[in-house]
Amino acid sequence: MTGTPSSHLRGRRTRAAGTPALALALALAAVGAVTASAPAASARSQDRAPTCRGLGVDPKAEIRYRSDIVIKAPISRIFKTQTDVARWPAWQSPVLTAERLDHGPLRAGSAFRWTTPAPATPTTPATTLVITSTVRQLERDRCVRWRGPAVGEGLRIDEGVHVWTFTKVRGGVLVRTEETWTGAQVEADVPTATQALGAGLEAWLRDLKTAAEAPHRGHAAR
Repeated sequence: MTGTPSSHLRGRRTRAAGTPALALALALAAVGAVTASAPAASARSQDRAPTCRGLGVDPKAEIRYRSDIVIKAPISRIFKTQTDVARWPAWQSPVLTAERLDHGPLRAGSAFRWTTPAPATPTTPATTLVITSTVRQLERDRCVRWRGPAVGEGLRIDEGVHVWTFTKVRGGVLVRTEETWTGAQVEADVPTATQALGAGLEAWLRDLKTAAEAPHRGHAAR
């Protein structure tokens, strides 16, 4: 899950009946970066939905967003940056805290808890979302898929499902992501939720690119 609501999906970002709300991108990460509407998606996002080991986001979810970016860095560095959850706050300002609930490399079954601010909307108060994500599928240097709820005071996303894929292309690595949200509260305002989700995912992609392309190896401190 990411971390805030959005409403207008860019051209290629997939949109479903209003597109994802409150950026929990189980992914959720970037709730606080959702002040502007999401940018238009590139043509690649319109291609087949990203999956990990054959599974993607929730096909029935009304709130969804898809996007991608090309990163000029080794695929192993990009994947490590993305899956070293405990270091997310070092390169993603919308992530306030992040902790692993198990040990060792991220893998199927791994769980982590992280927090991100969610701004007020016409129907929900400003709050801090506590997101508990569980990895369901992971293939090293290729993909990762996690899901889980996001809960804050006066706000709840019952479940966010987030998929990331990493593919070598000419000029770098194509990173694609898609996320969905479900829950009565966010589904009450699908456009706002979708806009927040989209803004959060766009910010996440930009931050990942900055961190992975940094001159030094590892993560770029913000």
